[in-house]
Amino acid sequence: MSKSFSDLHHLLIQLSEPITESLSKIQYTPPEGSYISVKALIEPLLPHKASLYPSIAEAQIHALIRDFTFACALISSSQSSTHEILSWIPQHLSVSANSSFCKLSEAYCGVFGETNAKRIVELGVDIGSIPEDRRLVVELIPEVLPLFKERIKESSIDKSDESHEALAASARVPVGFAIVAAYQFRWFVTQVGYPYLGQLCTLVIPCALTALDHWSAEVKGQGMISLTHLAKNVDATDLGGYEDVILDACCHNIASSDDIWHHVVEMSTLLVTCTQRGNPRSPWFERMLNEMLSHLERQPRNKERRIAWLKYIEPLLSGVGLVLLAHFRRIFPLFFKWMHADDDETVLLVLERIQIILRLTWIRNTLYVGRLVDELTILYKEAALKRTHKEVRGQIVQILILLQQYAIQSSLGQAQG
Repeated sequence: MSKSFSDLHHLLIQLSEPITESLSKIQYTPPEGSYISVKALIEPLLPHKASLYPSIAEAQIHALIRDFTFACALISSSQSSTHEILSWIPQHLSVSANSSFCKLSEAYCGVFGETNAKRIVELGVDIGSIPEDRRLVVELIPEVLPLFKERIKESSIDKSDESHEALAASARVPVGFAIVAAYQFRWFVTQVGYPYLGQLCTLVIPCALTALDHWSAEVKGQGMISLTHLAKNVDATDLGGYEDVILDACCHNIASSDDIWHHVVEMSTLLVTCTQRGNPRSPWFERMLNEMLSHLERQPRNKERRIAWLKYIEPLLSGVGLVLLAHFRRIFPLFFKWMHADDDETVLLVLERIQIILRLTWIRNTLYVGRLVDELTILYKEAALKRTHKEVRGQIVQILILLQQYAIQSSLGQAQG
């Protein structure tokens, strides 16, 4: 076994060398005010030839593997980041780090296959169909997620201390460390999919909630992406006793920075739909929809905000169904404004959502029918000047046909009555 450890150690160094070399060639200056050097954080995590031992123990090789994985997680995360703390990492290095980790994971399973299988089974995860290049991640999750949680928490605001504001928290521990940990956390979570992630909820959720509770929008955003991935890859029953606390965290974060508003909407919509499916009168649907509408009403002309909401809200609308009638007084005034927006994307999304609402509620005999027809008529004329005039007019015609069908059905119903 010692020879296998030695072989794995040599492989680690072999995989690290091109990454280390690429890092050394990058001209890097830490962002002003960040107080941390991400490059200096990564470099010590990569093993080098000077660390070769005549023999190496299991605990030593495990520590080297964990550190190498930390480095790969952070470098790979830069592919989806525009934040200044990671934007200096070139695309080719991210791809290389991801490829190197997959090779290590497969080699690790060859050496520690039995041990790895035992540890994964202890987590309640069926190892049978987990790809080899993902087994190492699953094994490391119980060890590393608590570390990320504590790192994020270090620069969080102490809510029990009213004078403890963001600047004070960041002065104690630079927020850059929390941002790095949040990106690493998100990378680990998104490496695992359905059905395996469901068995890891008790490890993932506490760290995700800590990220959502942080004052930094960047840290919050990574927590939101992680919970969105969770919502897409677990069953509602997997969330256990965390259901209410997760939804409460979603509601508290709805009035977030515009930079992460699209993450807020997608996360909240998926989680409330996943957990409250079949219960359209759930108070969580009511609270979440009201919080979102209030946020939209504050700046109805905010293009990014309205597009994100229109793009991701469909599952929530479908979950609420006929109960949407109670929200018409707030939804339709926004729709009537947005139908005449300058950008075609907003207009098309509004028309799509109107069709969905019509099909869910039949709009019945509400006072909004006449106004809707008037606004659609005006929009039909305005569409002549739009680049997407064919699509816009096509959507309008479909809505008018639906309204006519419902009017006919309503008349027949009254006649039969």
